[in-house]
Amino acid sequence: MNAKFLQTPIAYLKGVGPNRAEILQSELGIHTYQDLLHLFPNRYIDKTQYYTINQLQRNSSEVQIIGKVIHLKTVEQARGSRLVATFMDQTGEMELVWFRGHKWIRESLKLNVPYVIFGRLQYFNGRFSMPHPDMELAQEHQQGIRVAMQPVYPSTEKLQKRGITNRLMNKLLQQLFSELPGAFAETLPTKMIEELRLTSKSRALFHIHFPKDQETLSKAQFRLKFEEFFYIQLQLLFKKQLRKQKIKGMPFEKVGEHFNRFYQEHLPFQLTGAQQRVIKEIRADLGSNAQMNRLLQGDVGSGKTIVALLAMLLAIDNGYQACLVAPTEILAVQHYNGLKELLGDMGVSIALLTGSVKQKDRKPLHEELQNGKLNILVGTHAVLEDKVRFHNLGLAIIDEQHRFGVAQRAKLWRKNQLPPHILVMTATPIPRTLAMSLYGDLDISVIDELPPGRKPIRTVHRYDANRLKVFRFLRDEIQKGRQVYIVYPLIQESEALDYKDLMDGYESVVREFPQPEYQVSIVHGQMKAEDKDYEMERFLKKETQIMVATTVIEVGVNVPNASVMIIESAERFGLSQLHQLRGRVGRGAEQSFCILMTGHKLSSEAKTRLETMVRTNDGFEIAEVDLKLRGPGDLMGTQQSGVLNLKIADVVRDRDILQTARFYAQRLLKEDPELEANDNLPVRVAYSRLSRHKDIWTYIS
Repeated sequence: MNAKFLQTPIAYLKGVGPNRAEILQSELGIHTYQDLLHLFPNRYIDKTQYYTINQLQRNSSEVQIIGKVIHLKTVEQARGSRLVATFMDQTGEMELVWFRGHKWIRESLKLNVPYVIFGRLQYFNGRFSMPHPDMELAQEHQQGIRVAMQPVYPSTEKLQKRGITNRLMNKLLQQLFSELPGAFAETLPTKMIEELRLTSKSRALFHIHFPKDQETLSKAQFRLKFEEFFYIQLQLLFKKQLRKQKIKGMPFEKVGEHFNRFYQEHLPFQLTGAQQRVIKEIRADLGSNAQMNRLLQGDVGSGKTIVALLAMLLAIDNGYQACLVAPTEILAVQHYNGLKELLGDMGVSIALLTGSVKQKDRKPLHEELQNGKLNILVGTHAVLEDKVRFHNLGLAIIDEQHRFGVAQRAKLWRKNQLPPHILVMTATPIPRTLAMSLYGDLDISVIDELPPGRKPIRTVHRYDANRLKVFRFLRDEIQKGRQVYIVYPLIQESEALDYKDLMDGYESVVREFPQPEYQVSIVHGQMKAEDKDYEMERFLKKETQIMVATTVIEVGVNVPNASVMIIESAERFGLSQLHQLRGRVGRGAEQSFCILMTGHKLSSEAKTRLETMVRTNDGFEIAEVDLKLRGPGDLMGTQQSGVLNLKIADVVRDRDILQTARFYAQRLLKEDPELEANDNLPVRVAYSRLSRHKDIWTYIS
């Protein structure tokens, strides 16, 4: 197949032209023949059966009928008008209705000529009607490519208004296949195709649009989904292999005084088995000649910070500096204070750099960083600025790394002549299938144990009607010397409403817990940074027993004495956010509680989220449910969506195909790391075009 042919602008395809090309580009992103070829159907309809009008039943859904339009009229209504056609076959009459696009339909419809119509039935006033049917002249219908499974393509209201219907998309694809100059070149090795019994590339692309039956459709779908996953995995694994082979790392050859002294004298608690395992994995990476690129996953409170600190001490022992970058100032300050406290009198030089550090304080910090006196720098995005230069950066740690873009992470690589070792951490557990797609080029470590003495948080769901009982429970907990968080949702689109909810809630809490017996803090996004810090400090010092807040405390100060988290309007939160908020409590040895407050009206998705929270504390199980509910794009945010712009595969529904694709990609690179074998020539050709194109289907066609 000539790749040049597929790059032909879509306007040149017979039946498109400049006007339709413009709308196809703006609405569906179809610029070339190749884009149209890879506009895969959303679903398929069985069009093997034809009905007559007297066979129609009220419970019929989508039906196909042959008949003629015998009359057209415009009917005025309260808002606008509708176009109504009388449609007749040999057994009776029904109506076809259009609420938009009247002009185009009037011009294109032919009276008293046989049509095949298809659409969803409606029944009103003793008569059947079909709004906005798919229509095709019976003669053209017989001449087209016949398929039992009719594809349904993505569409928009604008496309429908301009007459670009599903039927037209079908015709355009028929036209494209009729113009193709030959078969599609294979992009997978013969051995792999035979082992997996894959249908050919040409058949897969034809049958995804024009399947003869369910079997040919399933084979086409499996082949194309496998191929999409295979090339994503190959790309990630190839990057990982290349980095380990070509990018020289700084070997941390010794475990020295700083590491050993901290381990023996300053460690606040015994490390869990999971922490010990992860430290061994990190030490093995740092001791090799390759650059470390490791993702560290662990729930809130699982002890990632201690692991990060031990890794930084290894860097210092080997004559290197380390930095820790966090996405928010609150989190950076928390890390800085925590590390400083842990290091105590060890003589390790540590500094904080955030956007609010004054210019006069930055100059000495920059100097100490450049002359090597500063061992550890903790900060926000401010650390990534070009003017921040290290003497010898050996280890860069990124916390909550999904909040950083690829370009921002790359800036850390350029902070030393040899790229520093990279450890990225996240408290958002990532399901295995998603981790494979997003971070397949990284080595992954998981801390799946909580430190000893921690009790699982008890989570309950309560309705607003139970509020008085909940307040009684709070009084009992406060009486025991505990502290309480009460969190209100914050959704940017309705900040005014959220602020009102927060203030109303604050006033009702103050009424129920009056001074001087009780003290209540309040924290929200509209407060000045120093006021926020002041209120958090009061709560930390136990001067206030209750903190009423928005989600600003999702990542915030560590308060081991806080044992109750109340989440108001819990149905308005995403599952991972609920889990993150719950992680603010349960940090001490006492039993902690999370109470999810809602009204009685709940969507089925909200019920699933609440039931999941009540059932489990396991972040990975929660992440799996969240992935099913929201999909990968939403879960990871836009910064990570590039690799997940899948055209046909789905990381949730097709996880088995993803795992198969990863296995075959791993085996291929293990057997033939440079893709030099003759059988792997198709893969080498496809992969060589990878760097020039972002869209995976551009280089595997």
